Amino acid sequence: MAQEQSLFSEVVSLQPKSDGEILFPAVLHPNPKVPKLVQLTEAIKANKEWIDSLLYQTGAILFRGFPVFTASDFSDVVESSGYDDFPYEEAGTGSRTKISGRVYTANESPPEQKIGFHHELSYANEFPLKLFFFCKVEPGSGGETCIVQSHVIYDKMKQKHPKFVADLEEKGLTYMRVLGKESDLSSPAGRGWMDIFKTDDKSVAEERANKTGNKLEWMGENVKLIIGPKPGFRYDEGRQRKIWFNNVAILYGGTTDKLNNDPTKEVVFGDGEVLPSYEVNELLKMLDDECVALQWQKGDVLLLDNLAVLHSRWPLLAPPRRILASLCK
Repeated sequence: MAQEQSLFSEVVSLQPKSDGEILFPAVLHPNPKVPKLVQLTEAIKANKEWIDSLLYQTGAILFRGFPVFTASDFSDVVESSGYDDFPYEEAGTGSRTKISGRVYTANESPPEQKIGFHHELSYANEFPLKLFFFCKVEPGSGGETCIVQSHVIYDKMKQKHPKFVADLEEKGLTYMRVLGKESDLSSPAGRGWMDIFKTDDKSVAEERANKTGNKLEWMGENVKLIIGPKPGFRYDEGRQRKIWFNNVAILYGGTTDKLNNDPTKEVVFGDGEVLPSYEVNELLKMLDDECVALQWQKGDVLLLDNLAVLHSRWPLLAPPRRILASLCK
């Protein structure tokens, strides 16, 4: 522990914890006893194995108080982690803008909208394993990023609603989303099909969708993207536990737009049956009850294990707010 403690202060939490309880998230500050300004890139490189172990234990690490000011600084932090880049452009339906290199904006939908709990790209064949977020401009009020341990949600839902969980395990989930030709920046998941499939040719779009096992049903210039059936859960091999790895909560948690405003038609069981409303509402309440709401401070860097943690965005009550993101394999 001596090496990491020479650059990091003691690991703490954002909230009081009982003895033996896992810190979530784990919070690391620069060690005030070090007689020089501690660079986060230097601290990460010097303690990579320890940080990976801490992330494995907690699922989330908040680096706070380090001199990270710009997108370029953030990019350097991401590079210092040693994690490979995960390209976003070909997978996600949320609108993001590449700032430089591996740095993107976080979801660009209107900040007063809520984005429900989700694992990044849980519906895709390939998904990132690590996520970095950086607070360039802290929120005036609201706009918290909320995080919750996915295995806790799985375990509690299985205990409370065993039939619902058994049905999800047996049937899986099918996702259906109507995509416009052009992107809709007022939507949390509003990328148009031309942007997603990088073509204005419908036949080429179909071919590219089919390569990933997805289907397209044309509706004039719009198209319904059909994904699945997909598993309702994943098994975290490293930690040997099941996780609540699906898009139910984000679709039922307010992710609507002018083309998609009925979650009962956007995610169904793999056999086409509508999800039970009571159990879904119980899920949404459980996520809110179990989560930690991170109130961003300028310069914060948050590292999440995408297999361990669900995240969401609460509505911004008073601007400004600017959060950048980077996805890693």
